[in-house]
Amino acid sequence: MSVRVLIVDDSPTMRGLLRNALSRDPEIEIVGGASDPYEAREAIKSLKPDVLTLDVEMPRMNGIVFLEKLMRLHPLPVVMVSTLTHRGADAALQALELGAVDCVGKPTDLSRGDLFHELAQRVKQAAKANVRAREVRAVHAPVSPDQTFSPNGKLVAIGASTGGVEALQTFLGDYPENCPATLIVQHMPESFLPQFADRLNASCRARVEIAADGAPLRSGRVYMAPGGADHLEVSGRVERVCRLARGDLIEGHRPSVDALFGSIARVSGGSAIGVLLTGMGRDGAAGLKAMRDAGAYTLVQDEVSCTVYGMPRAAMALNAAVKEAPLERLAPLVLAAAAATKESV
Repeated sequence: MSVRVLIVDDSPTMRGLLRNALSRDPEIEIVGGASDPYEAREAIKSLKPDVLTLDVEMPRMNGIVFLEKLMRLHPLPVVMVSTLTHRGADAALQALELGAVDCVGKPTDLSRGDLFHELAQRVKQAAKANVRAREVRAVHAPVSPDQTFSPNGKLVAIGASTGGVEALQTFLGDYPENCPATLIVQHMPESFLPQFADRLNASCRARVEIAADGAPLRSGRVYMAPGGADHLEVSGRVERVCRLARGDLIEGHRPSVDALFGSIARVSGGSAIGVLLTGMGRDGAAGLKAMRDAGAYTLVQDEVSCTVYGMPRAAMALNAAVKEAPLERLAPLVLAAAAATKESV
């Protein structure tokens, strides 16, 4: 069965480019287009699309305001189409926080022949997303962290993709100020990552920053992979540090969760905790298995709370996880395993 897509963008040129990119896939049916949210609202009622592509900047009502109303009143998988600018990145992150499934960047060079080359796959994956889970999770307040937490020196490594913006906010919202040293690989456009780190830093007790090559791993710090040409890895057995390593795409990604998890399996063995959150694809599954085989405590987000149960599913198929748990339980489990004095997990 085809995925029915409604394209919402005020630019006729951009609507045409999106239509051309999506219509090449035989599994996608373009059911219509809308130039603003008011037209989109009526089109949703009459055409009943499976997925929306949504522009941010539009007349009469911007895409963010429309998305907030849509996810509250008529939840639907949405792929945002945003400019890869500072302003566009901020809007895209806000959209992902509100429940958009994914975001793609608008091309800066319209003469290129591979415009929106990943869009069709992302739209098809979005059609499978659990948007109802986002609505349910939004009403849960974060669990209050244990104010007596004392880290035992274990590293925490987290991988996330589709749905990861919301999942990481929930997870890190449970972290105390002196959290275990934590490294994160989140799949998103490179230009979005610094602002995402800033948004997390503003809302979390721990300090969140973009990882720098050679940065020593310290408790109370969360290090996010910068993306671009480098993978984020860990090196050093006594003084463990961040290492930015040039390399090819792994499972279609750079930075790759597998690269991070694999490096920790090599240098930290059982003195580590691995967590694989919501996301499409397989990145992180093999790396999490390597961590478990090295003695690490490994967790994956369960299907019900995932936006897309792709990466966790792949890890479960490899027997890579010690435990599968709902999103709201993952941080407490990690903190219990990373505490100097802890109960059995």
